[in-house]
Amino acid sequence: MHTAEEQKADSWTPGEIVANTAARGTGTEQLAESLRQFTDGASLTEVLAREKGLVLRGFGITPDTLGPTLDLLLPNRLAYVHGNSPRTKVGGNVYTSTEYPQEFTISMHNEMSYAHSWPARLAFYCETTPGSGGATPVVDAALWLRALDDEVREAFRDGVRYVQNLHDGYGLGKSWQDTFETEDRGRVEAFLAGTGAEWRWKADGGLWVAQHRPATTRHPVTGAEVWFNQADQWHPAGLGDDTAAQLAAILPPEELPQWVTFADGSPIPAAYVEQIRDRGLDHAVDVGWRAGDLLLIDNVLLAHGRRPFTGARRVLVAMSD
Repeated sequence: MHTAEEQKADSWTPGEIVANTAARGTGTEQLAESLRQFTDGASLTEVLAREKGLVLRGFGITPDTLGPTLDLLLPNRLAYVHGNSPRTKVGGNVYTSTEYPQEFTISMHNEMSYAHSWPARLAFYCETTPGSGGATPVVDAALWLRALDDEVREAFRDGVRYVQNLHDGYGLGKSWQDTFETEDRGRVEAFLAGTGAEWRWKADGGLWVAQHRPATTRHPVTGAEVWFNQADQWHPAGLGDDTAAQLAAILPPEELPQWVTFADGSPIPAAYVEQIRDRGLDHAVDVGWRAGDLLLIDNVLLAHGRRPFTGARRVLVAMSD
């Protein structure tokens, strides 16, 4: 584990672009000009590889102007197909951020790191300011990897095995229809055929899916190796002792909506899961929200989560390749 001095030396915060109140034009036009000045001829991909994340404040982006703004930041928005968290699609491949009870923390994760492909870039937009709390913590995923004990990193060397039990409309977790945004079994099978996953339809109409994925990956531009898996979120121990006990009383692990093991099928110790969860959050930097703010991140270099909140916080998210 890093000492306080080492943690301070490794600290990182996102870049920030603030609107020029004297500038003319709409918020989107001002944002486009500010980005041109900030990037100084570099592509947004190159800038994010350097900065990892950008906070954009004061541009007056509203729900009505969000579409053109996201067209600028995420020109090829992706659907949340095979996503595992509960969300509502609000149009144009824009979704609510994870609909998880507001009193709980959402631990650090790179979006869809369990899948065969994942978005390269994420944009978060604050539509409604939380009453209190509700920050989006972000953590340098290379720092997160270094912060883990050698024993944990070595244990995950061969990757992880994710298992999903998706119901047919009634049950715990998400249905396969919501997960794949279709009611056509053929489309689901065609999607899964290209992912290297195992799957089978269950007698009750549900779907079982298993995938073997690496625990780390390297950034395509910087080459940095980063922690890149969701073992702690797919493991009951990551939810806390009480919730894990309640789930264990209902179902065996292999029948939970989602479950994770080491690549060879052996169990992941709860202590490893807790270390992964806690050290990600310990090294995170909180990005607070006011209505109209945007946060743009490189989804490989940065993991993100959510702090508990009160009030009517509403943050939307969009993804791109």
